[in-house]
Amino acid sequence: MKQSKNFLQTIVEKDLESGKNREIVTRFPPEPNGFPHIGHAKSIFINFGIARDYNGHCNLRMDDTNPTKEDTTYVEALKDAVTWLGYEWEGNVRFTSDYFAQIHEYAIKLIKMDRAYVDSVDEEEMRELRGTVTEAGKHSKYASRTIEENLEMFERMCKGEFQDGEHVLRAKIDMSAANMKMRDPLMYRIRHAEHFRTGSEWCIYPMYDFAHCLSDYIEGVSHSICTLEFENNRDIYNWVLDTLELNPPRPYQYEFARLGINYTVMSKRKLLELVEGNYVSGWDDPRLPTIAGLRRKGYTPESIVTFCDQVGIAKANSMVDVAQLEFTIRDDLNPKVPRVMCVLDPLKVTIENYEGSSEELDASYYPDDVPREGTRKLPFSREIYIERDDFEENPPKGYFRLTPEQPVRLKHGYIIACKELIKDSDGKITEIKAEYYPTSQSGSDTSGIKVKSAIHWVSGDKAKKVEVRLYDRLYSSEMPEGIEDLNPNSLQVIKDALIEPAVVTEKPDERFQFERQGYFFADPIDYTDEKPVYNKIVGLKDSWAKKRKAAPQKAQTKEKKVQIDGEVVAMTPEQESLFARYREMLKLNSEVANTLARDVDLSAFFEEALAVLHSPVNLANIITNEVAREIKQSGKEALKFTPKQIAELIKMVDDTTISNKIAKQVFEEIVTSGENPVKIVESKGLVQISDPEIIGSMIDAVIEKNPDNLEKFRAGNKKLLGFFVGQVLKATGGKANPKIVNQLLAQKLG
Repeated sequence: MKQSKNFLQTIVEKDLESGKNREIVTRFPPEPNGFPHIGHAKSIFINFGIARDYNGHCNLRMDDTNPTKEDTTYVEALKDAVTWLGYEWEGNVRFTSDYFAQIHEYAIKLIKMDRAYVDSVDEEEMRELRGTVTEAGKHSKYASRTIEENLEMFERMCKGEFQDGEHVLRAKIDMSAANMKMRDPLMYRIRHAEHFRTGSEWCIYPMYDFAHCLSDYIEGVSHSICTLEFENNRDIYNWVLDTLELNPPRPYQYEFARLGINYTVMSKRKLLELVEGNYVSGWDDPRLPTIAGLRRKGYTPESIVTFCDQVGIAKANSMVDVAQLEFTIRDDLNPKVPRVMCVLDPLKVTIENYEGSSEELDASYYPDDVPREGTRKLPFSREIYIERDDFEENPPKGYFRLTPEQPVRLKHGYIIACKELIKDSDGKITEIKAEYYPTSQSGSDTSGIKVKSAIHWVSGDKAKKVEVRLYDRLYSSEMPEGIEDLNPNSLQVIKDALIEPAVVTEKPDERFQFERQGYFFADPIDYTDEKPVYNKIVGLKDSWAKKRKAAPQKAQTKEKKVQIDGEVVAMTPEQESLFARYREMLKLNSEVANTLARDVDLSAFFEEALAVLHSPVNLANIITNEVAREIKQSGKEALKFTPKQIAELIKMVDDTTISNKIAKQVFEEIVTSGENPVKIVESKGLVQISDPEIIGSMIDAVIEKNPDNLEKFRAGNKKLLGFFVGQVLKATGGKANPKIVNQLLAQKLG
């Protein structure tokens, strides 16, 4: 459910209510001359979304009117992007070339109406005759050709008797029009080129403004939605349809603001320059804003759709901070992906007092505040590797990791202390001799030793060597102009990173959070079990925020330094006190505790909800994500819901009355209506299904319908478990208890 209607939805609803349209038909009409980028994702989201929301349909149509630049590779990329984002087009993929014969007939009709003529001046003269913004244009001397002459010339153009650029067909409108687009715009030009679909059948091709509106009309499109740069073209759109006096219904064009993101270019010309100039590895380079690039980097379709929803649909162009896109993928992955340990810059540590050969430590893939299950065995041995910057021989003030005098905890493991340093001839540390405390194992520590942080590590003999690709922003300039603004450090390749073995051998997922490093994705092209490759999706925090010059602020109170996930940050005493309470007493993770402690509005909302329901982790998660978003977008005074309602919503989740997925649906409804969440659940029948017999029968039905996937699963393709879970949840409208679904599926799939 949308939080509020945008102007396009308002138009659609008005047209339906008035009877202007019986069915909503939209279309996504890209030119197949490049790979689609995230700007296209916004158009896909709008066109397919509006059709879906109003029980209509959306066509996918390739605007293939320029044979010199188009290719089937781009067609497949566009189809793949739409499908990957979760949308389906009506019928077959359509092409403007499907309508070339009809469009040609419409051109002849305009000539016979004396509303089109063949012009034979060159481009330079045509440009001079068009005039300026303040000076009217002048008709070409060929505008006086008779209807018969124009019909003959146009037929000869169609037969291929002339060279490229020798003649064009123009609409006869108004050379003094204030909108210069209406000064006898081009309708057809000559192109002796092989078309990827029609071959050499045609040597004249319609211009976009002529073909676009007619293709919409032929397909029965009701709302032709395009970006703002086509606003002036709307007059041509309407002129063609009105002049031809086509039978109703006819389409109407509406424009929305195109997507602009800083540190990014969306121009097809500039993207093509990057690809053809080998500044990037191809259209799917993870540094590009193409759908293929974002997909290979590890973005999920859900995160991109959420981003398009969050930026909204407006009438005025604006620039979106790329940090907002990065936030959506963090927010999407945080409750989904396993946490594992990978050391990017290994430093050897030998634990001299460790007497065993090795042991296995139990470790969860997920922190306490993520409601998912899954564990793995962490091998621990005499030789381990830690991150080089997790040790400082001469530490600065506030450094809380391993030093010659300061012990540190190994994540999920023991506390170790440095005893001796081994250096090479250049003074570089090559090895740390250390000791560990046998009674300090995480979860059962009786050593009494206090440490200030935990660091990640891997076992020396069991770790797997992996390649890690650290992607940064492609441009160093916030508003890049060209190649000169490229960031020379946009890619760092680490060939000899070390990762815990379960990641490679057990493959619990394709995406992971590497502890204290960021989110990573197994490269879908280059990854092999022999040579694993991981792409960095996004860091745990907006690291670029540190690089921007902070605006001066008035210091109200003296700030102190507090450690958060190994980083030292400044806090006021009041913030520090809240942070400590949230971390130590309420057991919130450091990122959530930090967010609440620093935001007065959020912490007040949280405290009020906590007074109603003592479920700190779940309350904190929804407040720092969904509630925070609403406050940011609308302001706290505009909220229609209360902390008490959020507490009631979370109580239903805690009681397993509803699932997390249903909770999000209910939240979106209370955002707009302010209605009691319990009443929403009751009135819409959203209560979670937890009866094993009911769920079991649904599982049986799903298994029966998918024998091929069942066979593949039992043959070893364990990733299909997610498919079966999804089918069961789909069958119940998302109301089945996911935990019970997983348990029963594990039993029934064998």
